[in-house]
Amino acid sequence: MSFPRLRVAATALALVLGVGLAAGPALAQTSLDDPLDARDAKRVDRMEKVVRELRSIVFQLKETGKPVVVQPADTDARLQDLANRLGDLEQTLTRINGSLDATSQEVDQARRANADLQAQVKALSDRLTAVEQKAEAAAAPPAPAAQDAPAPQASPTEAFAKARELMLGGDYAGAEGAFAAYVQTYPDAPRAPEARYWWGKTLSVRGAHAQAATAYIGAIRGWPKTTWAPDAVSELARSLVALKKPADACATLSELAKRYPKAPPAVTSRATATARQAKCAA
Repeated sequence: MSFPRLRVAATALALVLGVGLAAGPALAQTSLDDPLDARDAKRVDRMEKVVRELRSIVFQLKETGKPVVVQPADTDARLQDLANRLGDLEQTLTRINGSLDATSQEVDQARRANADLQAQVKALSDRLTAVEQKAEAAAAPPAPAAQDAPAPQASPTEAFAKARELMLGGDYAGAEGAFAAYVQTYPDAPRAPEARYWWGKTLSVRGAHAQAATAYIGAIRGWPKTTWAPDAVSELARSLVALKKPADACATLSELAKRYPKAPPAVTSRATATARQAKCAA
């Protein structure tokens, strides 16, 4: 604030103070029972405010020697602005709390769904394990019953001949027991692989394809150069098709062509039919 303005302010202060002093006696003579009207009260409030501001300007300028800028009182406006900001902050916090509640519910649902999924996976795993165990049990060759297997003969030759006799006579159940007994009694005999081959034949007759496949595999181990070996390979492929293992059946038939290129026509014909049934690639 410049010094001319200071003089003007001082003059205004003097005038105001003079007016106040002059009005003193008059106010003193006014009856207390005669209150000022509303407009006069407002004027007095404004004049008192101006006086306070002018006095502040005069005294602060006298003490510091620097112009003083009096800011209008805006406390109410600032308080209102602060209240508005607080209101906005409360709304924001409310929205955040709502979002957190929704997220917490989603997390809980995801946890429950994960627990249910783990339970389903465990149940499925248990079922698969049980199926595998049943398949292994079915593939294992059964121990021949004592009442089904005839008593071993004096020599492997006589035991083999007896089993073949039962089979040629159409007694496949008796032949099955006889060949099973031969394999168990004479596992290292020269004709043990052939006994496994004929044992597989009897098993195929009654539809025991898993056990028959096991018998055929034991018969052709080492790819023996015998008359019955090509047929054993062909019968193994047919058992694998019956077990719904076409890929394994096709692999077996490919070995038949490589290992036994001069297989009898009857064996080759059955192998071709089995390849079509398994949908082997040409």
